[in-house]
Amino acid sequence: SIPMGLPMSDPSAWATAMNNLGMAPMGMTGQPLLPDFDPALGMMTGIPPINPMMPGLGIVPPPIPPDMPAVKEIIHCKSCTLFPPNPHLPPPATRERPPGCKTVFVGGLPENGTEQIIMEVFEQCGEVIAIRKSKKNFCHIRFAEEFMVDKALYLSGYRIRLGSSTDKKDTGRLHVDFAQARDDLYEWECKQRMLAREERHRRRLAEERFRPPSPPPVVHYSDHECSVVAEKLKDDTKFLEAIQTLLTWIERGEVNRRTANNFYSMIQSANSHIRRLVNEKAAHEKEMEEAKEKFKLALSGILVQFEQIVAVYHSASKQKAWDHFTKAQRKNISVWCKQAEEIRNIHNDELMGIRREEEMEMSDEEIEDPSEMKETEESVLVSQVEALKEENDSLRWQLDAYRNEVELLKQEQGKASRDEDTTKEQQMKLLQQALQGMQKHLLKVQEEYKKREAELEKVKEDKLKIETLLENLKEQESSMGRVCACSQEKDCPVEKTLSNSPVKSEREVLLVGIISTFLHVHPFGASIEYICSYLQRLDSKICTAEVEVLMTRLQNTFRQELSGVGASLEKRWKFCGFDGLKMT
Repeated sequence: SIPMGLPMSDPSAWATAMNNLGMAPMGMTGQPLLPDFDPALGMMTGIPPINPMMPGLGIVPPPIPPDMPAVKEIIHCKSCTLFPPNPHLPPPATRERPPGCKTVFVGGLPENGTEQIIMEVFEQCGEVIAIRKSKKNFCHIRFAEEFMVDKALYLSGYRIRLGSSTDKKDTGRLHVDFAQARDDLYEWECKQRMLAREERHRRRLAEERFRPPSPPPVVHYSDHECSVVAEKLKDDTKFLEAIQTLLTWIERGEVNRRTANNFYSMIQSANSHIRRLVNEKAAHEKEMEEAKEKFKLALSGILVQFEQIVAVYHSASKQKAWDHFTKAQRKNISVWCKQAEEIRNIHNDELMGIRREEEMEMSDEEIEDPSEMKETEESVLVSQVEALKEENDSLRWQLDAYRNEVELLKQEQGKASRDEDTTKEQQMKLLQQALQGMQKHLLKVQEEYKKREAELEKVKEDKLKIETLLENLKEQESSMGRVCACSQEKDCPVEKTLSNSPVKSEREVLLVGIISTFLHVHPFGASIEYICSYLQRLDSKICTAEVEVLMTRLQNTFRQELSGVGASLEKRWKFCGFDGLKMT
């Protein structure tokens, strides 16, 4: 560096500057200024660290806290010297930083300053890519990275002097500010676009990671694949996959004259799967009915226990035991009784609701036997009437107990002082209101009791009418049987010799009548499965074999015919009773 004649009026400032340069502080004569200097630490002990630019190192000092003033020191270069500004002056103003700024504006350069001197000063801040110098004492410097601009801004406000000259053309005050350059903006936009592409790629990878896998592609139609799908349609575990393949083939237009029979057989297999689904549904319905029965039995058991608990409360409310309890005990017993009755009524309503649903879903067989339904309704009404009687008795006992308490309060009121008159009157009013409420409740219970008795009488009358109707029907059936027997003996004496009749029971007679009616509605005949599906709606115990045996025995009434060709060949039963009557 160029030697300078500086006065040593402030040895501590000189020592600080030499310490920042990484050298041991020495005086002009060579003696050490501070004997406790530690070269490993690079600073003097006892002196707080400062933040000037470090020439030759090319690093950025850490940010200065806002409450701590920055202490700038002299910076020595080969061709010039930089003197710090007055620390008491405000920091130099700068414009808003453009995005991706790597270019700075440097003003206040000496007139004799060259690009070599500018490079010497600012290459300490980082790698300089380009310097564009103007003739009017300013230039633009472009760095390789954005953080180097912050280092360059640190030099704003420094006074520069070339060598040891004091000429005005060799001095100047540096002003460093952000500069807006098209190259910086273009690189920043390219970087932002690259980051956006990376973010989109990262988001797409995350979406693909959580996206469910696509279904496997459906194979193309061939005779081999057709046979494989036909076998899968017969398997319950693989039916769903096979039916999807069949649907895709049909939608693609694979059906033609050559493959029509194959597709028809597959569709027929899909149709036969309906029967398996119906059987599975029936099994699930049976399980549901069993679960309902278990729930109903458990609920009825709980209801019986509630009835017993309520009966205990009612027996405790009778006068024999009620008079021996205290007022607090009576109050607790009455509250418990009300709560138990409410819970019992809720459970009873739930059970009645289940029974109503069962009555609404009653089958035709249950409708044909109304006597059992009437008996269940009669038993329910009888139980309700008994419950109302018990409730009526308990209300009467409570009313007697309240009357006794009112009489006791009246006696105590005559003996009590005038100060207690107001409280006793309030108690009397409350008791009177309670009595009125109990009387109203008792009247309501009596009205309900009368209504239930009237309903019970109506049910009994309906039961008698039904029994008389059943007896009349039985007499008419017996008389009709006798008349038929007489007519058969007169008209067809040969039939007496027949030992075995084709119809062996009344159930078979009913089945013959129902089947004849069904086939009369279907003049073109029906398959045995169709007939049995209709009969199983009436009685689920009917099986296909029983119906087919019965129809084969009655050859003059029912006739079996074959219809269709090839894969569509089907057996159909027809009603031929009118022709059979002429033949017999």
